[in-house]
Amino acid sequence: MRKFYIAILLVACSATVMAQSGTKSPYSQFGLGVLADQSTGFNRGMNGIGYAMREHNQIDYLNPAAYSAIDSLSFIFDAGVGLQRNTFEEKGKKQSGNRATFDYAVAAFRVAKGLGVSYGLLPYTNVGYSYSSTSNVNKGTYEDGSNPTYTNSYSGDGGLHQVFVGAGWEPFRGLSVGFNASYLWGGYNRYVINSYSETYVNTLSRVYKASVHSYKLDFGLQYEARVSRKDRFTLGLVYSLGHKLGADAECLVISTNKQTETSDTTRYVAENALALPHVFGAGLAWNHSNRIKLEFDYQLQKWSNVEFPQYTDNGAASSYVPVKGLFADRKKYSFGGEYCHNERDRSFFGRVHYRAGVSYASPYQKINGADGPSELCVSLGVGIPIINSYNNRSLLNISGQWVRQSAEGFVKENIFRINVGFTFNERWFAKFKVE
Repeated sequence: MRKFYIAILLVACSATVMAQSGTKSPYSQFGLGVLADQSTGFNRGMNGIGYAMREHNQIDYLNPAAYSAIDSLSFIFDAGVGLQRNTFEEKGKKQSGNRATFDYAVAAFRVAKGLGVSYGLLPYTNVGYSYSSTSNVNKGTYEDGSNPTYTNSYSGDGGLHQVFVGAGWEPFRGLSVGFNASYLWGGYNRYVINSYSETYVNTLSRVYKASVHSYKLDFGLQYEARVSRKDRFTLGLVYSLGHKLGADAECLVISTNKQTETSDTTRYVAENALALPHVFGAGLAWNHSNRIKLEFDYQLQKWSNVEFPQYTDNGAASSYVPVKGLFADRKKYSFGGEYCHNERDRSFFGRVHYRAGVSYASPYQKINGADGPSELCVSLGVGIPIINSYNNRSLLNISGQWVRQSAEGFVKENIFRINVGFTFNERWFAKFKVE
């Protein structure tokens, strides 16, 4: 039990580390931010598939019904970190930046026959960006030779995080159901500052902020059918409840006189303005002798029905209220697989898991009425067995992902990400006989 409590402590400590933003994308200035990858290390090598995966030695958060497949003698703790390089391109100009993040910490074990339990910490969205543009007020210069300019600066930080507990149960052979119940917290701060080089012109700032303390519920189902001695198919279905988050969003409009250093602030509040979408997912997996595993996943996020607050500048009639039409339904298609010759092979390379995957996702954000960037992602990964005198069940999961986000007329973003996850798998509950 000491290690069980240590795992809980590590998950709790991870909450502080995860408070940092996991992105530098300018697209995180819209909506709740950039949607985070909620898969764990072994999923990421296959580009995030997992609705129909049933693994006895890995934690599949994507479908809680999979917890019922966890080995009866195992306690599993999985934590992952990432290193990514973002490259942005617009009108022939490029800019790059690097970032390291703590991605997740999850644990799972079986409590009874056909009943597995999991808990952990994962991101939901990320907000993190900073950029500016400077232009001349007019094409000419004043009589004194000056050439005044104005600068628009945009920055933001934050994101939503979730700590969860879930269970998966197999009431009948081949049929499993499960749920994840999450506490969702976090928020965002976004700043838009319009300033002028002339000291007699006021600086105009807008600050958008919100703080979220709510819940998230996910449900899953899996049905496994054996079609031969070596082959079986699994159908996975998931649903995530969409609901209002009970969070008020604020907009502060601040006019600052640079000569007197005095400010005039107008505060707008949009009550209960943030929400989560309904999410539906389905996956079909083929498993051949536990050597070859292939899966296709489809996900639909119903963002088009979700409102979000928008500021409208109409002088004395200015407003900040929730409106529809700022998002579009997000559809994601993923295909991936894994090959392992034999988990118990005497050869080291025979025990290595080789993984690959590809996915395409349509945008959920609308920018000035147009669709935001779509996403294309390709991944390769390996699961390296950790073998020593007392443990031969743990894995080091390493994967590389290339992500391209692009839309006509907008910034193109390329992300190269290295994911490293350690799956600690210790034998528990075994009774040893001494002769």
